Amino acid sequence: MTVALVTGSARGIGRATAVAFGAEGASVVVVDVDEEGARETAALVGAAVAVVADTTSSDDMARAVATAVSTFGRLDCAVNNAGITLGKKVRAADIAEEEWRRVLDVNLTGVWLGMRHEIPAMLVAGGGAIVNLSSVAGLVGSSAADAAYSASKHGVVGLTRTAALDYATAGIRVNAVCPGPVRTQMLAEAAHMSEFFKTASPMERVADPAEVAAAIVWLCSDAASFVTGTAMSVDGGYVAR
Repeated sequence: MTVALVTGSARGIGRATAVAFGAEGASVVVVDVDEEGARETAALVGAAVAVVADTTSSDDMARAVATAVSTFGRLDCAVNNAGITLGKKVRAADIAEEEWRRVLDVNLTGVWLGMRHEIPAMLVAGGGAIVNLSSVAGLVGSSAADAAYSASKHGVVGLTRTAALDYATAGIRVNAVCPGPVRTQMLAEAAHMSEFFKTASPMERVADPAEVAAAIVWLCSDAASFVTGTAMSVDGGYVAR
């Protein structure tokens, strides 16, 4: 049985991904700072354990990975999904320093801290697959995304590609998924982005979280055994324009 760990899985893409792994018969470690939401997701999955953890804390991520190993015996797949946005359009020079640091800490350093603990567990197990959540704002500039969010998501792509090269011969594949507009709480809270994407997406709609989850689970599966170091757009054609 596959063992997967998903951060930021109390809602949205993370929850949909945890549920999708469960539907494939995987055991899932549901990781989030929101205890109630994490427990709700774990209940939806079935074979799951909820871990309350802050992805910006190395100790918390070490504990989450240790829980996967102690509960299910190993770690096969990890999805570093937790992320935040400023929730408003702010020009680059107008972002407050504390806002900049917080977004980079969660969206980029949090992904690195996840891998820092996930990779050693996978090396012990003989291999694994990691998917990091970037964004279309990590591939192109966007007038809808704030500069802190865009910078962090570009960083995730670079981190993913380099880690993929680092572990290519060790049996660990590392990829990124770059969603476009997705029907999540984050998008709902960023009204300027919601309005922008209504006209910017060639498919003229936003995605359901399950559509992004399907791509993530595929990248973690044996069907993607020769795929590593990629940044897969799941965006309704947004970056094709």
